[in-house]
Amino acid sequence: MRSSERSSDRSSGWCSGRSGRRCRCRCRSDRGYVTAESALVLPTLALFAVVLLWGLMAAAAQIQCVDAARAGARAVARSEPRAAALAAARSAAPRGAEVALQREGDLVRVRVEAPTVGPGPLSVRLRAEAAALAEDAAVADDAAVAAR
Repeated sequence: MRSSERSSDRSSGWCSGRSGRRCRCRCRSDRGYVTAESALVLPTLALFAVVLLWGLMAAAAQIQCVDAARAGARAVARSEPRAAALAAARSAAPRGAEVALQREGDLVRVRVEAPTVGPGPLSVRLRAEAAALAEDAAVADDAAVAAR
């Protein structure tokens, strides 16, 4: 059988088996499966990659929020001016973050909130908070203990 005859046989659904006999096979019915599967798989993979990148960016922004809160709390605990502590926190925070500083007795709290980049429901608000004991309070406690 010539190659041109084989191709016409396959298009009609007939092909030659190993023994040389002609048999009905599924050659014709399998056409288009790869195209259909690719049409479904490729957009799914692209969506998965976008969601994965968004998740990585959100995780990185959360880590930046934690670092910024810690930097601000350390600065306030060292008795640095409020403006310097806020500047330290803002320099480590992600873009668009809000930094709040409050003191409760000897304890200093710094809270950092930042939005993530993303459309609609993927845009979430990240929060981090750090607390530190003010050094002037610790020094006063040490002096009181030494005076006893």
